[in-house]
Amino acid sequence: MAKITTDYITLQQLLKLENIASSGGEAKILCSELKITVNGEKENRRGKKLYPGDVIVVEGKKYTVEK
Repeated sequence: MAKITTDYITLQQLLKLENIASSGGEAKILCSELKITVNGEKENRRGKKLYPGDVIVVEGKKYTVEK
């Protein structure tokens, strides 16, 4: 679960928040290398906006965005 205080966060921010990536550059590489889905659809754009209720799966591990 990723708790946010804004209306949305980007996929890159989620990867850093969950300690999957340590920097924006690393997040960019990971978005192209890892199997990532957002609400069941494959995603590789690090700037993808994620809103409360979105379900993100990174390499089989599930994250839910909550406000």
